Amino acid sequence: MGADGHRGDTGAQQTGAMRVLVTNDDGIDSEGIQVLARALAAAGHDVLLVAPDTDQSGMGAALGNLQPDTALPVREVEVDGLAPGTAFALAGTPALTVVAAMLGGFGPPPELVVSGPNAGLNTGRSVLHSGTVGACLTGQNFGISGLAVSLEAADRWHWDTAAALAVETVPLVAAAPPRSVVNLNVPARERADVLGVRWARLAPFGAVRAAVSSRDGDRLQVELTATGYVPEPDTDQGTVEAGWASLTTLIGIAEAWPDAVPPDGPDGPIEPSLVAGAELHVAHRVPDATERRTLHRPRFA
Repeated sequence: MGADGHRGDTGAQQTGAMRVLVTNDDGIDSEGIQVLARALAAAGHDVLLVAPDTDQSGMGAALGNLQPDTALPVREVEVDGLAPGTAFALAGTPALTVVAAMLGGFGPPPELVVSGPNAGLNTGRSVLHSGTVGACLTGQNFGISGLAVSLEAADRWHWDTAAALAVETVPLVAAAPPRSVVNLNVPARERADVLGVRWARLAPFGAVRAAVSSRDGDRLQVELTATGYVPEPDTDQGTVEAGWASLTTLIGIAEAWPDAVPPDGPDGPIEPSLVAGAELHVAHRVPDATERRTLHRPRFA
C-alpha cells in the first residue's frame, strides 16, 4: 500500500495462515461477523469465532463483574463455512471473549484478533468506548496484534466489502510490530467502488456523539445525535466520507514521557528531568498528551 493511499491490496507483504480469533460487540447473531469469519477461513486462516451471546455495543474493554463462584454460559453454534467446534457464543463482553480465548478456554490461544465488522463506524476519539476496538486492545495487553473493523451505516449493509478489506489488511497487521492494533473503517460501498485505503488520524468527533436530550424526574434520556461536524480530510471520519477506507493505529495502555532530554554537558547545570526512576521533583510536569510526545506500547514479558 503506497503512502498516497492508492487502490490495491493493503497486505502487499504476504504472511502465512494464522490462528485468528474473530469476535465483535454486536453479538453472535450479527450477519457481519459470520461473513467475516467465512472470508478469513476461505483465505486459509485457522478461524476461532467467539462472540457475545447478546449485543454488547459500547462496552469498550470492560470484562464485567466476574464472580469466582459463577460459571459463564457458553454454547457452540453452527456457522456456514466453519468447521464444527470452532464457533461459540459466550455470555460476556467482547473483551472477555479475548481473555477466555487467550487463557485457553477454546483450545490453543489465537495469534491475532479480528473484531467486527461493527454496524456503524468507529471513528474519532469515541473509539475509547467501542467494544469492537476494546476487544483488540485487550489482545494487545496479552501481547498479540488486532484488527478492528467497522462499516458505515447505509440502507444496505456492505458486509462483504468490510470482510474483503479485512482479509486484505490482515497480512499488514501480522507483519507489524508485536501488539499493534489497527482500526479499519469502511465506507458503505461495493468493494470495487471503494477508492482505496488511506492512513488517517482520529477525528475530534465521529459522525454521532452522546447527548442528554431530557431529564424527567429520576430518568435521564441519553441519545446519539449527529454532530454536524465537518471533518478534516486526513481524519478517519473525513477519509471514509470521501469514499476511502481509513486505517489508524491505536495504543490502549500507553506511557507518556517528555521529549528526549539532551545529554548533560559541562556548559550548563544539570536540570531535573522526568525519566523512569526519577524521584518526584517540583520541576516535573505531566507530559501534554495532546502534543507530540514519546509514547510506546506497554512492555510485555
